[in-house]
Amino acid sequence: MGLALLLPLTGCTVGAATTDSARAEVQQLLDRRSAALLGHDEGAYAVTGARAEYARLRAVPLASWTYRVTDVRESGSGATADAELSYRVAGYDTAPLDADRTLRLGRTADGGWYVTADEPARRAGQQLWDQGTVTAVRGAHSLVLGIGRTAAELRAYTGLADRAVPAVSRAWGTEWSRRVVVLVPDSLDGMAGLLGSSAADYRGIAAVTTGEAGGSARAPADRVVVNPDAYAVLGDLGKQVVLTHETTHVATRAHTTAATPLWLSEGYADWIGYLGTGRTPTEVAPELTRAVQNGEAPTALPTDRDFGFTSDPTRLAQAYESGWLACRMIAAHWDTARLDAFYRAVGAHPQRAGAVEGALRKVLGTTPEAFTAQWRDYVRSQLG
Repeated sequence: MGLALLLPLTGCTVGAATTDSARAEVQQLLDRRSAALLGHDEGAYAVTGARAEYARLRAVPLASWTYRVTDVRESGSGATADAELSYRVAGYDTAPLDADRTLRLGRTADGGWYVTADEPARRAGQQLWDQGTVTAVRGAHSLVLGIGRTAAELRAYTGLADRAVPAVSRAWGTEWSRRVVVLVPDSLDGMAGLLGSSAADYRGIAAVTTGEAGGSARAPADRVVVNPDAYAVLGDLGKQVVLTHETTHVATRAHTTAATPLWLSEGYADWIGYLGTGRTPTEVAPELTRAVQNGEAPTALPTDRDFGFTSDPTRLAQAYESGWLACRMIAAHWDTARLDAFYRAVGAHPQRAGAVEGALRKVLGTTPEAFTAQWRDYVRSQLG
């Protein structure tokens, strides 16, 4: 009781009250800002501060946009706020995507707040609109958002994505959103900024898929992020294979967990990507073909480390090709339904240890040793 009476006298409590007051004021400001953005009210948005984001986001169909202020640090006539941004693209995201943001604030003449800048938090990746004004093009099954691209340029991506979605559904099934969002930055550096990484990590990588809630049944639609530099040098078939591969990751996200090895998730995405293309194993797996013909056939399935983007390019290519051949072998020796069931069974395991072993036994009726030996023989017979 005595402690409770003394607490109001401490300086810490006064400071906390001030902080809580500022946080509440900033939260109200950002609530008004969000409502103006969603309501397409540029005038109301401008009253809340900097309006560059409004113009940059104008083309993005937003279903929701909210901030949750977590901290406010006042300094002189301004302040810095940390906030969690949650937003959802209408018709594509089944749950909000989250992004950590840092907002710079100034004081109005009457003592209120206004936003001077809204930026990615430290160590957080950029959002597409951080890089410039977004152009949006809708397809039948896709939404392509680009920076520094004309609508005509982006329409080529919608054509590829619109072919990829039904192709994936034919193989995997229709129990997924059957929609895909493709982000096309203006450069490799832009891609790296979106992924919060170094450009060197993605040089030569045509596209990646990033999920905000991997392994969750409520996972929002992932973003396929294109590296325009590497993508531009691909032929028509290569571009389609890449978009179909990445769309497969979107479709399988809820069944891809920490228990799923990369040889399976990447191999399965390549297996769907190349379905119906008429490409032979030696055409799809040139690096592994060279290894086999040089007497250097692999003895074991690739590890997750072999799929690192900074790995030796030949080793990386062989890892993808090995995973593809493993999935192709399952589809050929068992059937495609069992391949799909195997994928789901591995992802349903609570942890990596025992996941593949259990699915091999229950779904395919084999053991890791027998499966690996069969895969080695298959690689040599297909590529030798």
